[in-house]
Amino acid sequence: MAERGRGWARAVRGLLLDVNGVLYDSGAGGGVPIAGSVEAVRRIKASGLKLQLCTNETQATRESFARKLRALGFDIAVSQVTAPAPAACHLLRERSLRPHLLVHHDLVPEFAEVDKTNPNCVVLGDAAENFTYANLNEAFRLLIGMEKPVLISLGKGRYYKETDGLKLDVGAYMKALEYACDIQAEVVGKPSKRFFESALAELGVPPEQAIMIGDDIVNDVGGAQQCGMRALQVRTGKYSRRLQWSIPSGGAFLNACPLQNTELHQLVQPLAALMNSIPKENHFISVKMQMRVLKCAVERAQLGQLHNLSFTRNFLFLKHRFLLSAGLFPVAKCPPGSLVLQGVLSDCSH
Repeated sequence: MAERGRGWARAVRGLLLDVNGVLYDSGAGGGVPIAGSVEAVRRIKASGLKLQLCTNETQATRESFARKLRALGFDIAVSQVTAPAPAACHLLRERSLRPHLLVHHDLVPEFAEVDKTNPNCVVLGDAAENFTYANLNEAFRLLIGMEKPVLISLGKGRYYKETDGLKLDVGAYMKALEYACDIQAEVVGKPSKRFFESALAELGVPPEQAIMIGDDIVNDVGGAQQCGMRALQVRTGKYSRRLQWSIPSGGAFLNACPLQNTELHQLVQPLAALMNSIPKENHFISVKMQMRVLKCAVERAQLGQLHNLSFTRNFLFLKHRFLLSAGLFPVAKCPPGSLVLQGVLSDCSH
């Protein structure tokens, strides 16, 4: 069983990293790097793993964004950034769509070669100060006047973190237009499966050989899982203990401390062993044994040296019940007052 986990670890060839809230916090003056993140990126690249930034950044072109990251100390090329705007331009050309843009003014150059005359769709990005009532109402009027309204949103995040606090993200305004026009937006960006697939294509590895790392439990972790990847949530950026249980069903994730403390290139093998060396049998264990179970799982996976780990599976709090799922087998029903561990190691029950 342990050999099977090591085999999976050896197959890992690349990492997808979210940026805002993982590598840096945006804000005035270009933002600030999260402590230790520059060194973390350097170590990941030195480890031989492929690296691609998978971001919903829509306040700058890819070129400007990569330039800002380099100014902050990150060794990142434009080709290592997967962002929604280029994907949206491809979609617009593919479907002969002419957008009305409600985006940040610094993002407009990305759409320079797209026909914008006589709009037949609306493209919505993180417009920041451009999210005025007048601009939103103009977008609403265009959509409501279309026979078949098309709203394309560059992501669906609820909020993000800047140096001076949390900010509403594009998803809040997307929902307002959806509600007003009685339509459903097409999302280009995380958590779209197509967007993750394009990031993996640029990374050059299949989903089973990559790990996604981000601060958003739904758009980063959940989106990656829907694409067949494993995912890791960090506690920096907009991480919230209150929201960490919102993870969609299916897949496993690791909830860890800030990126710089996880030694990601050393984490891959023990994480894989912990996730994949579990037998298929289900065991029902008293809640009182939960700490013993977790301690045993950590020891058996040789993760004892990683003291910054706080959770080792996809935990869902359901009233007084805990569900610990490896994400590899169907979820069993959870009896009241019990801990269900999918495939708990047999010696935990002794």
